[in-house]
Amino acid sequence: MNANTSHVSTVRDYLQGLQQRITDAISAVDGSTFLADAWEKAPGEPLQGSGLTKIMEGGRVFERAGCGFSHVQGPKLPPSATQHRPELAGAPFEAMGVSLVFHPRNPYVPTVHMNVRMLAAKGKDGQEVCWFGGGMDLTPYYGFEEDAVHFHTVCRDALKPFGDDKYPRFKAWCDDYFFLKHRNEQRGIGGVFFDDFSELGFDGSFAMTQAVGDAFLGAYLPIVERRQQLPYGERERAFQLYRRGRYVEFNLVWDRGTHFGLQSGGRTESILLSMPPLVSWAYQQQPEPGSPEAALYTKFLPRWDWV
Repeated sequence: MNANTSHVSTVRDYLQGLQQRITDAISAVDGSTFLADAWEKAPGEPLQGSGLTKIMEGGRVFERAGCGFSHVQGPKLPPSATQHRPELAGAPFEAMGVSLVFHPRNPYVPTVHMNVRMLAAKGKDGQEVCWFGGGMDLTPYYGFEEDAVHFHTVCRDALKPFGDDKYPRFKAWCDDYFFLKHRNEQRGIGGVFFDDFSELGFDGSFAMTQAVGDAFLGAYLPIVERRQQLPYGERERAFQLYRRGRYVEFNLVWDRGTHFGLQSGGRTESILLSMPPLVSWAYQQQPEPGSPEAALYTKFLPRWDWV
């Protein structure tokens, strides 16, 4: 299945440029370089396509930072992509996107996730259907109100040109999506998230997706700069590793992007680049009342209107 060639080329060029801009900026902050791993699916596999996985491990600021671009085609959409579009079940598809997760070394610097993507499928009537998805969200281990307000303000301002309804709608969608149902707990302080989006037409929907991608560095890097030099000890490190367990749980149990990649026969190493390098679990761990760790649960993980 070949989606509209000009659409594919336009989106692909943007996504590859976005990946380069972001990894260049992160390299400059960290002082380390990303390993660039270009890959291509072998003939005969269920999914065809190629991509570029860029990964930095063991950096000064980032313990693990992964940013991947992929562009794949498949004979039929997996269930994770058609739960809101049952009429396209089994349709051939084309998908491309940039997805990143950065796990900092300092527990006072939050983990961040961002992705922007386009899917195109051809329905039974022969009509091509394109839709977009994406967003960004912040997962602090130690919360700072200033950081939460900044991150949400940038998200709100990026979406404002596309309608006053977009930020509150996508903020609520993010809160609903990045929720660990088995823990009855938010993954972090949220951000914005949208999926199956085409209501502004191709041009408008793509422009909105670009606005989210372009806003990422301005939303995250000022927080990194503020927190990366804060001193920490074994207590803060242990809590960071414990809370990273929640990140792993969400990605493996609930994340549609992970499920889409695995169900469609995607490249496992690239799909799982979001995993932290070190993580721990503890049985029924409870933070000490009144502690900074307890504040994460009482002040930052509950849903708040930060702006």
